[in-house]
Amino acid sequence: MGKVKIKRKSTLIDMTAMSDVTVLLLTFFMLTSTFLQKEPQVVVTPSSVSEEKVPMNNFVTLLVSSADKSGKLEDPTVTEGKVFLSFAGDADSTYSSSKVRAMILDEAVAIYNRVHPNKQITLDGAQRAKFAGLNMVGVNFEVLPEFLSMPDLQRDKFQEELANPKVGIPMERYNNDIKNEKGFNQLQIWCQAIRNVAGNIDDVRKAGLTPEELSNLVTLADAIQKGEGIGVKADKDTPFEVVHDVFDNLQTMGLNKFSLMTALKSEDEVKTQQ
Repeated sequence: MGKVKIKRKSTLIDMTAMSDVTVLLLTFFMLTSTFLQKEPQVVVTPSSVSEEKVPMNNFVTLLVSSADKSGKLEDPTVTEGKVFLSFAGDADSTYSSSKVRAMILDEAVAIYNRVHPNKQITLDGAQRAKFAGLNMVGVNFEVLPEFLSMPDLQRDKFQEELANPKVGIPMERYNNDIKNEKGFNQLQIWCQAIRNVAGNIDDVRKAGLTPEELSNLVTLADAIQKGEGIGVKADKDTPFEVVHDVFDNLQTMGLNKFSLMTALKSEDEVKTQQ
């Protein structure tokens, strides 16, 4: 007697629905994720046990470059201590990051032109718009108009050439008198612009609010006053004297509270130090 052949059923699985879900999830994560912005130099921050997260809004970052580690420069310290600034505004559109950047730029240029009446600079609308979209900037004021007119790739490459004396915000001149802006170095000009803009935004945002609304409002000026609005990011191998110069400039400008950005220590590091 012959064997009975069992009819095989189709094992085809329709993957259309799964593909749709995958695309929807991918789109969701792309739209809601915060991508890491490119910086002129990647620094390895020192480690600590602090678990406090860096704020995403109302925050100013000062990146301090380290000595060259590529071995291509005769003097690797020529790239050390270059300062770059990054500005983040509110999460909403009222004082978004781009708007705050534009306001700080206008204030900084106005102060620079008062400090250097014989070397004044002017920026057009396209250059201001370009600055408003930048994540991090650190160049001499004299080359700022040229820098903002460069194509994106050329501008990134320019800032990455840390051996270039035009790259990095200069702080060679030093002024202890906050009331005499004629002696400000370029980093102090940016610091003063940050203080002025933060104060102006603070006044506008708080005008006419009730005590309850004021208690729930957090502005850039509030964050700076609490020490949560400014962070200094430096490489773990950068000498303290170099970073201290940045600290000193901030404190001279009345920005006495700020944080040093660090990486979280691993369990092995903690056990080793105990």
